Parts: sequence; C-alpha cells; structure tokens
Amino acid sequence: MSVTRREFLKLLAGGMSGALVSELNHLGVDLNPIQKWAGMQSVKQGKEVPSVCPYCAVGCGQIVTVADGQIVDIQGNYDSPISVGTLCPKGAATYQLAVNPHRWTKAKYRAPFSDHWEDIDLETAMGRIAEKFKRTRDENFIETATVEQQSDGSVQEKTVNQVLALASLGGATIDDEWNYLHQKLLRALGLVSIENQARI
Repeated sequence: MSVTRREFLKLLAGGMSGALVSELNHLGVDLNPIQKWAGMQSVKQGKEVPSVCPYCAVGCGQIVTVADGQIVDIQGNYDSPISVGTLCPKGAATYQLAVNPHRWTKAKYRAPFSDHWEDIDLETAMGRIAEKFKRTRDENFIETATVEQQSDGSVQEKTVNQVLALASLGGATIDDEWNYLHQKLLRALGLVSIENQARI
C-alpha cells in the first residue's frame, strides 16, 4: 500500500492529536469547553483541485478547495515536486486575489482633471487603449539610428525599428503563456522597455 506524503502527514497529525487528548484526560484536564469551541469553528470542506500559483514562473503547486462552485480555500500542495507545500507570501494570499469584494470587475475611466472613476464597457476601454497606443507609436517610431564605428570613427546608419516612448510593466498574475505572447507582441511592435515580475 503506497501512502502519499500528504496522507502520511494527516495520519501523523491525527495520531499525535489522539495521544495528546489521551494524556490530557489522564491529567484531569476538562476538554469539554475546547471541544465545544472546536465544534463551532467552520471547517473548509469541498473538492480539492490541484493547481499552480499564478504569480511567477516558478510554478509552485497549490490545492484549491471548491464547494458549491465557489473557491473556499487555497493552500500549498505537499505533493508538488517544486514547492513541496510551501508558498511565498504572495502565493499564500492567492485566495484574496480570487475572492475579494474590493476587486474591480469592470473597466474604469477617469477623465482628465476628474475626481472620480466611472464604469465603461470593456470594448470602449480596449478601443481607447489601442487608439492611444497606435498614435504614440506612430509619432515616436525610430527606423534608423546613427552609430559611430569605434575602430575608424566613421558614422553609419543602422536599422533599429524601435519605440522609446512606450513601456510595458507586465503583471505576473497572468499565466506564463499569456505573458510570453504579450512580450512577443510588444517586441514585434518595437518596444524596448519591457519588464515583468516573471522575468520572461
């Protein structure tokens, strides 16, 4: 019979808890108040789904507990060969990324000199971003640059096809595949300043 590390730890914790309760009973400690308090605590139960942390390129394993179609808990996966159940502070807080009443779910727009945000539909927001991106790229696109040769001091025009007026600060809460496609698109458009937490 093969036992996974996770199952072994559960059995070990159960056995140690039983031994501790037995010892406390022999010492005359009244456990009724503790048992009553423990019975009132909600235990997060549901289907455990193996997943991967969305934050960076390390790929730490996570267990997402789902009940009634809702995420109720996210914790480290002890069966993961990469992280062996450990998560960094950001990975440990992934539940707050997925389930957060303060998270905006609509595109927002704040007009110049305005003091408040207003909801706009996603199509309008994407259209504005594309329009501003294209205008800035067209106005600042550099096809060639003058390069001085160090050996003989001559000047030469070289093709660079770059844009220095635009930059990308990517977020690693997007999966690695999307980040990869994102940076390939930006490099094809000529951007030089591309940064991402996942360092791809």
